[in-house]
Amino acid sequence: MDKKLYETYVRILNKELVTAMGCTEPIAIAYAGSLARKTLGGMPNKILIEVSGNIIKNVKSVIVPHTHGNKGIETAACIGITGGDAEAELEVISHVKEEDIVAMTELMKSASIKVQPLESPYSLDIRLTVSNDEHEAMVHIAGTHTHIVEMTKDNETIVCREALKQTIDEDYLTLTMHDIYTFAKEVEIDDVKELLDQMIECNTAIAQEGMHGDYGANIGKVIAIRKDLPSLLKAYAAAGSDARMNGCELPVVINSGSGNQGLTVSVPLIVYAEREHLDKEKLYRALVISNLTAIHLKTEIGRLSAFCGAVSAGAACGAGLAYLKDASEEVMNHTIVNALAITSGIICDGAKASCAAKIAVSVEAGILGYDMYMNGQQFYGGDGIISKGIENTIHNIGVLGSQGMASTDQEIIKIMCE
Repeated sequence: MDKKLYETYVRILNKELVTAMGCTEPIAIAYAGSLARKTLGGMPNKILIEVSGNIIKNVKSVIVPHTHGNKGIETAACIGITGGDAEAELEVISHVKEEDIVAMTELMKSASIKVQPLESPYSLDIRLTVSNDEHEAMVHIAGTHTHIVEMTKDNETIVCREALKQTIDEDYLTLTMHDIYTFAKEVEIDDVKELLDQMIECNTAIAQEGMHGDYGANIGKVIAIRKDLPSLLKAYAAAGSDARMNGCELPVVINSGSGNQGLTVSVPLIVYAEREHLDKEKLYRALVISNLTAIHLKTEIGRLSAFCGAVSAGAACGAGLAYLKDASEEVMNHTIVNALAITSGIICDGAKASCAAKIAVSVEAGILGYDMYMNGQQFYGGDGIISKGIENTIHNIGVLGSQGMASTDQEIIKIMCE
């Protein structure tokens, strides 16, 4: 494989596979809150939180970790203000103490807090303004969860940089399924081992917590009643989301900015490799395929969309499972296409307990997509949104998720805000 392309793929993995605690959208608000309080230099008595529609959608119904089960935008901002560590970025509230939670509760009672929709060209846009009787501070994050575009104190600019352009990073434009497969086969394990070990450790831990605890609708535990291996692959992935969406304080290694997608591309492969006693190197290479495939599928869709991210992650998981079963590149590609044909109509209506069920359905689609092709069955170009050639189908999915479902996204947000 070309050395430059090889280094690009390693760079993409290092950029994408990072650790986060809790759903990433409320954590981004907490991060803004932590920065705002630090800039203000004291506790505010007025808080204005302006957020884009997709932030409202993904924060409204999800429990924020370290808040004693509280949900929502105000909770995320206030725990960031009272207990956040801005240096930790997406783990901003990982070291919250009990007194910080008490302070959060008091702040939510005593401060004037206002949440307003923010008209923005960015699906991910957060502007948080805090003030007390002496000073005012503002933090503006846009494009990605930790990208600060502006910070001010008393109308003096501290940070001012361009928002991330609504164009695709050139690194990501190099992704193709053929090159992903080649890279996975050839990658020096030491170049990805640390990243993937962290993913295996973190995502396994929260999946196990979901299977043993009582979180949300307990989708993982319900599926696990069946006990067969395909059900367990779905169950453990769903259990991780059960825990994550419902306040579990364990971190997750994310994919495409999403912990749920990180769980979907990794946990079924980890469980399968363990149950089938496969060697660690094979698991690493399968995880490279599933992670890069999910990133490739999401590149044109974008970070936040009405297209459920579990769908692309479930198809990517299917590709990783195909690799673990010694399948060829052809089988892997047909697995992805079949899976996308099955589940591409699932909408994203925000982060909440039902995400675990959508993950289970999407992993099932990945498994079914593989089983179909291995039994001489497949979907063909012209079957709905499927086109001949894996890259053409991936492009169709990108157009559907980014452009075709834009108005759907607005209707979902409108319904959720009624």
